[in-house]
Amino acid sequence: MGRSEELSDFQRGTVVGCHLCKKSVREISALLNLPRSTVSAVILKWKRGGITTALPRSGRPHKLKEEDRQVLEKVALGNCLPSVEALTTEFQTASGAKVSSRTVRRELHEMGFRGRVSTYSRSAGEKAETRQSGEDGANVDVSRLDLRVGCVITALPLPDADSLYVQQVDVGEAAPRTVVSELVKHVPVDQMQNRMVVLLCNQKPAKTRGVLSQAVVMCASSPEKVEILDPPGGAAPGDRVTVQGFPGEPDKELNPRTKVWEQIQPDLRTDSQCVATYKGAAFEVAGKGACRAQTLSDAEIK
Repeated sequence: MGRSEELSDFQRGTVVGCHLCKKSVREISALLNLPRSTVSAVILKWKRGGITTALPRSGRPHKLKEEDRQVLEKVALGNCLPSVEALTTEFQTASGAKVSSRTVRRELHEMGFRGRVSTYSRSAGEKAETRQSGEDGANVDVSRLDLRVGCVITALPLPDADSLYVQQVDVGEAAPRTVVSELVKHVPVDQMQNRMVVLLCNQKPAKTRGVLSQAVVMCASSPEKVEILDPPGGAAPGDRVTVQGFPGEPDKELNPRTKVWEQIQPDLRTDSQCVATYKGAAFEVAGKGACRAQTLSDAEIK
């Protein structure tokens, strides 16, 4: 495996999880498409020190942690400072991180900030759109959600977590997405394998028990029961799930600060026929039909 293909923390955790499930090195290698030598090395490292994360390597390290990047964005949006040097000083005071102005300039550029360094604020139009979409509810509807059909390739209980599955899900991309879902108590593991699901693919990735989850399995839910939404027959991984009457392209990533999901979710429900809907209009895969729960009618979707 080349240097550019270092295993993610999730892959390492999955190897250890499979080992704890009494799978052999050969079986894990075939299941995860990894060299046996790599699988053996991960298991040995875990046995020796209980560690699954990658050790620091030679080469240029990342300058800022994700939490520091969030602080930097907040400082940049909240302050009209005269220069990137002044912004760097403000950021160092707020975060405690010691970085150069060159690093700050590069990180801001990667975040999407453009224009003169004397302001380092987003355009007035973009700010107005954010305020309109995130605060007063205008232009916030289900089209902002990136809903796609996925196929669960593998699902395993997350070690030391009573209610969580960690899954690899094909959503029509070059590589499967890692998804952590709280479904162990509702769906048997054998019913998770090779199952078609509806995924929300543009929630901001978040870690659960150290595993970075890259999507959300959409489910109908009642106080007593949870059911995975089923795509229509003939749907394929990557197919877009849309709602008639709400055209538009989804956000690349939902911004937690604008609470788009929180505004949309109360209007997501199954109808009397168990069809998944938004404000009464069905979740559909074009030319293939509607998405639905198995038995839960008039239930919230989340």
